[in-house]
Amino acid sequence: MPQTIIPSQRHLFDMPDSIAYLNCAYMSPLMTSAVDAAGQGLGYKVQPWTYAGSSFFTYTEQLRGLAAKMIHTHSDNIALVPSASYGMQVAANNLPLSKGGEILVLKDQFPSHIYPWREKAKDCGGEIVTVERPDNGDWTQAVLDAMGARTEIVALPATHWADGGYLDLEVISEVARHSGAKLVLDLTQSLGAMPFDVRAVQPDFMVAAGYKWLMGPYTLAYLYVVPQWQDGAPIEHNWMNRKGSEDFSRLVDYQDAFQPGARRFDMGEKSNPAQVMAACAALQQLLDWGVENISHTLGVRNTRLADKARQLGLSVTEDKFRSPHYVALEFRDGVPEGLAEKLAAQNIFVSVRGNAVRVTPHVYNTDNDIERLFEGLGYARAQI
Repeated sequence: MPQTIIPSQRHLFDMPDSIAYLNCAYMSPLMTSAVDAAGQGLGYKVQPWTYAGSSFFTYTEQLRGLAAKMIHTHSDNIALVPSASYGMQVAANNLPLSKGGEILVLKDQFPSHIYPWREKAKDCGGEIVTVERPDNGDWTQAVLDAMGARTEIVALPATHWADGGYLDLEVISEVARHSGAKLVLDLTQSLGAMPFDVRAVQPDFMVAAGYKWLMGPYTLAYLYVVPQWQDGAPIEHNWMNRKGSEDFSRLVDYQDAFQPGARRFDMGEKSNPAQVMAACAALQQLLDWGVENISHTLGVRNTRLADKARQLGLSVTEDKFRSPHYVALEFRDGVPEGLAEKLAAQNIFVSVRGNAVRVTPHVYNTDNDIERLFEGLGYARAQI
């Protein structure tokens, strides 16, 4: 199906024209529709007699279904968790690791996708193997080269959080499955901005925090668990995850059985209506736009942005090794000190990560925002 360019959707956000917000990888703004939905949900807490007991399950199941649709799976395979780190811990707790077994990670991978594996290796006598940053930018080949007979867990993102380096998860997954290694993914920096299909990649676990490219509220994430691991041990044992908990009159008829599928891994107090309803509005809008269209739109804009940056003497990873929704601008002598602050003073918002300025626009941005960025870069560098 042909991909279409999404025109600027700034009107759906509370974002003045004076703001050039190019920092979705840090935190997305909430759409006004999500804010309105959150207000409706908050109203239930203002007047709790209007929040029926069945609603504890209705809205969470709606959200679970939308999250499942995002990755082309069934609702039973999705757990609602508070963070990516929570989801990673579920995976670490349930995957086996033999003594001397290796867990493969990337150099400078996000900490929440490192600490659980360090503890796992320590507890089991395993080893962490770190894939060094490739000089040519090809993370996929670097991962393939690092995989060996002792690799038992491959713990990766699709997009390197610092600079947008791209990993071809379908290729990596095929090799991992052939060797018997388990694949655990943190897609916080890609899900919602790049298409992802669990049927093609076949991870064992996948988690994505919802407050970045999924445009939802903070403290909510989505965990995919392949059916093979759905009888595992949850982090917590809360009342809602047990069989029959929809019947409030029988909650003290304690059950050993869990709700079906991955629901046993759900966090406690998942039914915060303000949070869940806002997240539903956000995911529905992303699905309405189409993730393929979002990725195409951001890719076209960022290719132009990268080309202009190179013309100005900045370094940018080759487009084929860069995720389409990311551009990292590298300076020959390092990022000038105070650059981000100088840009922010002009209402231009980006992140500095290592030796690069991370630029991550979305569909609320305009061509004028990009022009302001380059004007601001020139001005700010002159002032430092």
